[in-house]
Amino acid sequence: MSLMKNIQKSEVLKLKDEVAYTQGQVVSKTLVQNNAVSVTLFSFWKGEEISTHESGGDAFVTCLDGVGKITIDGVDYELTEGESIVMPAKHPHAVMGKENFKMLLVVIF
Repeated sequence: MSLMKNIQKSEVLKLKDEVAYTQGQVVSKTLVQNNAVSVTLFSFWKGEEISTHESGGDAFVTCLDGVGKITIDGVDYELTEGESIVMPAKHPHAVMGKENFKMLLVVIF
């Protein structure tokens, strides 16, 4: 049984094309979800956000498209295409589309 879902296998693809921008929304597409790991694609319309929260695992974010603002412990970081950051477990963090923004989120529990 495959742990991956919602994505083609044995096929070359661009992750940023696997989740669409939707005006005024944050859109997510779960690829893996279990007790050890979570892999999710997100798109943020400019100005949309996921408000401050904490995670039980380290969250590795990679920008796939656009510009995002990641806030960790009250400090803002800007991500552009190809850049990554780790939001440490149990630290307050938030994500916002500074422009339209797509990211890959991998959380290790």
